[in-house]
Amino acid sequence: MRRHCPMDLAMRRRRRSLYVFFFIPGIAMSSWVTRTPDVRDRLDASTAQMGLVLFGLSVGSMLGILCSGRLVARYGSRPVIGLGTSLVIASTAVIAAGSYLSSAAVVTAGLFTFGAGTGSGEVAVNIDGADVERATGTTVLPVLHGFFSLGTVIGAVAGIAATAGGFPTHWHLAVTTLVSAVAFGFAFRAVPAGVGRRENRSTRSAGHSSGRLWRESKLLLIGAVVLAMALAEGAANDWLPLLMVDGHGLDPALGSLVYAGFAAAMALGRFGGGFFVERYGRGTVVRASALSASLGLILVIFSDSAVLAGTAVLLWGLGASLGFPLTLSAAGDSGPDQTARVSLVATVGYVAFLVGPPGLGFLGDHFGLRTAMIAVLACTIVAVVIAPAVNAPRAAGTSGSPLPAPADAAVPAESERTGPQGQSGG
Repeated sequence: MRRHCPMDLAMRRRRRSLYVFFFIPGIAMSSWVTRTPDVRDRLDASTAQMGLVLFGLSVGSMLGILCSGRLVARYGSRPVIGLGTSLVIASTAVIAAGSYLSSAAVVTAGLFTFGAGTGSGEVAVNIDGADVERATGTTVLPVLHGFFSLGTVIGAVAGIAATAGGFPTHWHLAVTTLVSAVAFGFAFRAVPAGVGRRENRSTRSAGHSSGRLWRESKLLLIGAVVLAMALAEGAANDWLPLLMVDGHGLDPALGSLVYAGFAAAMALGRFGGGFFVERYGRGTVVRASALSASLGLILVIFSDSAVLAGTAVLLWGLGASLGFPLTLSAAGDSGPDQTARVSLVATVGYVAFLVGPPGLGFLGDHFGLRTAMIAVLACTIVAVVIAPAVNAPRAAGTSGSPLPAPADAAVPAESERTGPQGQSGG
């Protein structure tokens, strides 16, 4: 039997804590999404008005996203993860209050808080997860994102039960707040300090480095892939229950059930994705994922059968599952300065994930939600074409980044692993 050294134990605890920090936004997101038909009715809002409510999510996410990389570079990922997750937890309580008061302004404020928390915290969590990948030499991010999807499955199942049983939305979200707060207290202690922090470079020079990265064609293509795949995921997270209710005539409980199927397909794809990545490579898996998402979207958009559309959501979910984590892995090994690269691509992804869906609301108000999803379909088709951009470097040194260490290699102490740029060594 292999004996684990103290650092092995610390790394296992670190990974478990990251599971929790992906799980919390997932359960918070799905708890809100499954209750959107009820909240819409409580607010007496049209599709366009719901788009405006979701705009609070967009503004908050943009602020969080734009600040996150610089905050991590200055303070490390730990405090940013703590702040972001705390905002996510607080947001569910605010949304609950808005639903209770039938106040669109309060719901919008809650979504703003949620966006600020996810935009800042999850970029930091992804930077920490990419650091774990480099430290252990294993594919970690798909499984970590799988816990986000697991959170959405559990939250969706709870939302379905609450909707079917007529349980008030504000009490449902209050319970979610309590569960998330307890999980946060359990996990935060295991997150190490210093990851992603630049010791010898100013925030201004870090911004200059990020500016140079925007001119790298390979990184821009990776960003385009994550934009398309994150939009495919975000569109479902924000609109799928309403899409099935308004576009295919399902009742709210069945609309939430379809969303639960989407979340379960996402979780399945993420937990099982590492098997296919190791055998076929990132580019092939991302292309197959984009094809699956495109086929699912085609059937949801153009089929008049609610049963066929509901089944096709599984293809949509499987297809959207691996795009985000695999593009972040690709960004991390595309060259030096891993923190800046992962932050840049994660920023693009979260912009699509949180800003795109409100735009779909305005399209949906004029043309219907099914027609609005054609914009998402167009993006996933583009991702099919440019998917090879996420392939790993062929050999050490070809991208300016060393290959990951073997999985059983000794993991250096955090103070030794954090170099001048706050990233793991070779």
